[in-house]
Amino acid sequence: MFCYQCEQTAGGTGCTKSGVCGKSPDIQSLQDLILFGAKGIAAYAYHARELGAKDEVVDAFMHEALFKTLTNVSFDLNDYINLALKCGQVNLKVMELLDKAHTQRFGNPVPTEVDTGTRIGPGILVTGHDLLDLYELLKQTEGTGINVYTHGEMLPAHGYPELKKFRHLVGNYGGAWQEQKKEFNEFKGAILVTSNCVMIPPPGTYLDRIFTIGISSVEGASHIKGRDFKDLIEKAKSLPALPETPGKKIMTGFHHTAILGLADKIIAAVKGGKIKRFFLIGGCDGAKPGRNYYTELAEAVPKDCVILTLACGKYRFNKIDFGNIEGIPRLIDIGQCNNAYSAIQVALALAKAFNCSVNELPLSIVLSWFEQKAVAILLTLLSLDVKNMRLGPSAPAFLTPNVFKVVQDKFGLKLINTAKQDMQDMLQGR
Repeated sequence: MFCYQCEQTAGGTGCTKSGVCGKSPDIQSLQDLILFGAKGIAAYAYHARELGAKDEVVDAFMHEALFKTLTNVSFDLNDYINLALKCGQVNLKVMELLDKAHTQRFGNPVPTEVDTGTRIGPGILVTGHDLLDLYELLKQTEGTGINVYTHGEMLPAHGYPELKKFRHLVGNYGGAWQEQKKEFNEFKGAILVTSNCVMIPPPGTYLDRIFTIGISSVEGASHIKGRDFKDLIEKAKSLPALPETPGKKIMTGFHHTAILGLADKIIAAVKGGKIKRFFLIGGCDGAKPGRNYYTELAEAVPKDCVILTLACGKYRFNKIDFGNIEGIPRLIDIGQCNNAYSAIQVALALAKAFNCSVNELPLSIVLSWFEQKAVAILLTLLSLDVKNMRLGPSAPAFLTPNVFKVVQDKFGLKLINTAKQDMQDMLQGR
């Protein structure tokens, strides 16, 4: 952050007015936190707006957040802490907005088994987050002989009734965003990128068959305007047919309306001692070493416990067969990162049913964070006063030790340890 009085980096060795004219490192850190959270809100608001949903409160906060991070606006640390928590409250509102936009347009998701292999014939792989792009593509490819596959955060699309009715939406290929270079090179069909989480194709690989739309773009790739997929369809037809390859079946579509439909069974299983604890293990994925922790943690969850998951972090373990408890799946995929709204609704409903607070539920939350939407969701959980969550594989680099300590002291936020140690602690309610 630049100090306009001494014309140096605020708080740096050359700043003569540190703590007086420029941003202190802690205030700068909180401003960065708010900006990251605001970017996450903007992503959800963009997708909602594409479906015709807007909210004046959300828009007004964006103006406030951006204005508040201008130079020399405020030097009050608590002021920025409160704004960061407000960012979390607004993110909850925008996630609700997007959830309603999705369900009003595509119906309430239902639990759905999804194939992870490929079928003989031309194929298009759709990655990103935008369900409207997928819907329009499915309409335009109907009857063409082209099979459509989801990738990454598009997996939950298979649970929406208005999307799953298309018989040529045949499966999910690959995993999380950081595997794109390998998986997109191996997938010999055409590829559509609908939002963020796109990687630059390595030279000589799949650049000639990747298409972008909306907010996304890649230099040298074809960009689609107006959701006219004619060029993408023609490209898919011109490429070699995909082979028939077997794949595991995975489940998705556990929207909060579906989970709450099982509420009586879940409550009875908890009261009867059949379900001892719930673990929410999810968030953004990445390539940083240490993320195998989330696989190890999921595998260490006792057989009398249930795993809730969402976002692309689930690809660390969602092909493992965890079985069920009294007909209740032990692995429940709630959906995209924005479906954290559903996870919150489930937690609130369980707290009401057991006449306790969310923090008193037999629930442990372990998050993997990477980018802006993960930051916004973390702020939402903090704004709801959810305590004793675990975060990893490391603390956000833009948080100073002082700011992180404030969050730890106020909310009990912990960094992950080893999967074995953390599991022991969580099973004891720590």
